[in-house]
Amino acid sequence: MRVLLADKLAPLVAGRLQDLGAEVHNEPGLDGDALTARLAELDPTVLVVRSTKVTEADLKAARSLALIVRAGAGVNTIALAAASARGVYVTNCPGKNACAVAELTIGHLVNLDRRIADNVASLRDHRWDKKTFSVARGLHGRALAILGMGAIGREVAHRAQALGMRVRAWSRSLDEATARALGVERCDTPEAAVEGADAVTVHLALTPETRGRIGESIFGAMKPGAYFINTSRGEVVDHEALARALDQKDLRAGLDVFADEPTGSAGEFADALVDHPNVYGTHHIGASTQEATDAVGEEVLHIVDAYARGALIPNCVNLAEGTEATHTLVVRHEDHVGVLAGVLSILREAGMNVQDMQNILFSGGDAAIARIDLVGEPSPEAVSLIKRAAHVFDASIGPKAR
Repeated sequence: MRVLLADKLAPLVAGRLQDLGAEVHNEPGLDGDALTARLAELDPTVLVVRSTKVTEADLKAARSLALIVRAGAGVNTIALAAASARGVYVTNCPGKNACAVAELTIGHLVNLDRRIADNVASLRDHRWDKKTFSVARGLHGRALAILGMGAIGREVAHRAQALGMRVRAWSRSLDEATARALGVERCDTPEAAVEGADAVTVHLALTPETRGRIGESIFGAMKPGAYFINTSRGEVVDHEALARALDQKDLRAGLDVFADEPTGSAGEFADALVDHPNVYGTHHIGASTQEATDAVGEEVLHIVDAYARGALIPNCVNLAEGTEATHTLVVRHEDHVGVLAGVLSILREAGMNVQDMQNILFSGGDAAIARIDLVGEPSPEAVSLIKRAAHVFDASIGPKAR
């Protein structure tokens, strides 16, 4: 198993992959045409990336590629449709950087209230301005709206509550029972959550439904002077709507992510938002702590180990949730070499497409039951041939359970 590490990971990853018997090529910094060329040259089985984009061209370049691991939470940088079309597993490491991102979120929240960055800038300019910087609202007793209550949103809620804040939340998956258990007020819509809140923080995955979702309706519902934080994905926020709200409602914003970030770790960056005096930006560093890096590295190892053992792939994001199969063929058979190959040969001659299959072995290892999901119903003649096949006890066909 050949593994290409195309981004910088925890130091433990390369050595532990070698312990699993992998041939490891640790080449952080590959991207664009360089990544495509290296994939074609190396032809790895496994590709591990963090922020590096994986395109359709990359997938075509590596014929043996079977698994892509995104060493982070989202998979928006990976060509999912192209991977699925080539039968390549795409996985991620959800929740492993939750504490790191939550810590930065709270850091932005405190900074927006106390203007720590401006304090530092003033002192470095050798200016003392206690009068200006003594003005702050304080966070205790204030209301924080959290949009998105996945692993990161929950960690933020926990920390905000420790500061004495009241937390209200919206998430598609958040129900009343879970909200009560978390000690948060559940809201039916994002607009309801942000209305009247002193601060709003966004923790949404980037999907077609969430792209630009934080726009006019959200900023219009926020009260003047509120704090706005985004440490999720830049594209979930309508930046033009945010720019207007900064002026019209005097919002303060803490942003760790932007819509058009440089592809590399360093370079020129031009975004009108960062020039606004009410915006405090960081360099997409939410997940960049040693704790998070180590946790993600351990999850990468867990995923690759599962693939190497032929086990169920953890966190796979591109498997079909349902199939077109209409019928299930159940074959009870002796556990002998070639039995299932013979069954599949009969199905092939009958023009039947197999979409899922499971073979369950009984104790003692003498017999097994195969459950084969088919598109359409095989003819009685085909079923009869299977029943009469060598080492088959019986076979039956019926509608696929829904």
